[in-house]
Amino acid sequence: MRAIRHSLSILILSLLLYACKEDNQKMEVISTKPNILIINIDDMGWKDVSFADAPFYETPNIDALSEKGTWFVNGYASAANCAPSRASLMTGKWTQRHGIFTVGNSDRGKSKDRKLIPIANTTILPDNFLVLPQIFKSNGYATCHAGKWHISENPLEKGFDVNIGGSHAGHPSSYYPPYKNVDLKAAEGERLTDVVMNGAIDFISKVKEPFFINYSPYAVHTPIQPVPSLVEKYKKKRASIGQSNVDYATMIENLDDNIGRLINVLKDTDKLKNTFIVFTSDNGGLFAVSNQHPLRAGKGSYYEGGIRVPFFFVWEGKIQESKQDKTPISNLDIFPTLLEVAGIKIPDEENDGKSLLPILVEGKKWDDRPLFWHFPIYLQAVAAKNENRDPKFRTRPGSMVRYGKWKLHHYFEDDGLELYNLDEDLGEQHNLVNTQPEKAKELFTMLEEWRTRTDAPIPKAENPGFVPLK
Repeated sequence: MRAIRHSLSILILSLLLYACKEDNQKMEVISTKPNILIINIDDMGWKDVSFADAPFYETPNIDALSEKGTWFVNGYASAANCAPSRASLMTGKWTQRHGIFTVGNSDRGKSKDRKLIPIANTTILPDNFLVLPQIFKSNGYATCHAGKWHISENPLEKGFDVNIGGSHAGHPSSYYPPYKNVDLKAAEGERLTDVVMNGAIDFISKVKEPFFINYSPYAVHTPIQPVPSLVEKYKKKRASIGQSNVDYATMIENLDDNIGRLINVLKDTDKLKNTFIVFTSDNGGLFAVSNQHPLRAGKGSYYEGGIRVPFFFVWEGKIQESKQDKTPISNLDIFPTLLEVAGIKIPDEENDGKSLLPILVEGKKWDDRPLFWHFPIYLQAVAAKNENRDPKFRTRPGSMVRYGKWKLHHYFEDDGLELYNLDEDLGEQHNLVNTQPEKAKELFTMLEEWRTRTDAPIPKAENPGFVPLK
């Protein structure tokens, strides 16, 4: 009997130790922090990826990645040009909170064409704004920036451990060396997009702790410089209406190849399964290079072509694959989403976005919520032929709101209103202000209340240099 009791004791002890080991392993899995990867392309329009039915462009790697997750067909940038969109993504704040409305000065265009004195612009993100890399670094993450930064002089002062070519530069002087305004060394003839990815891959290959990477290549921003080896291929392809720029198509394919390299190294290092990926663009495509039909206009405009962008999320085993979601979202939502993914809480921090994790992981549906944009300045047109409100400016001062299927534009110079039903008029061709006055009033009231609540500055002083058209 004593021997039996001894054997039973050993068995029970073994089972308990095994159970503890199992629990410890489970806890280790649960407590493992996910890697975070933002892929934020520069100037890639909603229709510049082949999975969005753009047959002239070839993006097989981006297409394959999108199939591994959820694509938001109503995904938006928080601004229609580079710097404000990037500042809002990194802070989770609307533009009027950080004051970055554009690139450079706010009085763009000829003085005689500007009726109002625009609000002054901020070009460097103030230090009192906490940004994503600072938060992730303080929570045990290794942090890396690769490519375009554009909201301060040095990304290393904003929480990044590693900086690969980032500065306040908005675009490279050249995609081939010498890059001049991009501080990266390269072999003769080595394309900048490839060099930036080389650095990102080197970081991923060596990093041990959980990582946060802001991969933001300068591509596909101007200058439009082709990949010579791909030119003949696209010259032989049948062009699509509005999308026929051979040089631009080679830039997109080169970018896609590099994203394929990035995903492969995540697989090879066994890091892909534990990596949460966001893919988006900082604003719509440049209309003179690649239009976004049926969307109207392009970069710099607050019509759909300037703010609607490719936008999807991937997290293996957690986010539903091959799914399209119609919920309107903004890149402001990236900030709270990433923090929730990593289990990070910031006390007393006001956030203008909303975590998408309930939609992505739990499959929940949201009631309609408004999305807002505010642009109290001028941005001149870059081409005489465009689809803007007038040929001289991509955007004149104004605010916009989307709520459900409805979108309202309010322009300050003439107090002009434009109302569109995006379900029936995605191209924003038919202004319904006069036929839907109650809906226009509802959205205008919503817009006014939001501007008041956020202290959004509205230009009111008249420009003495303005010359009215006769």
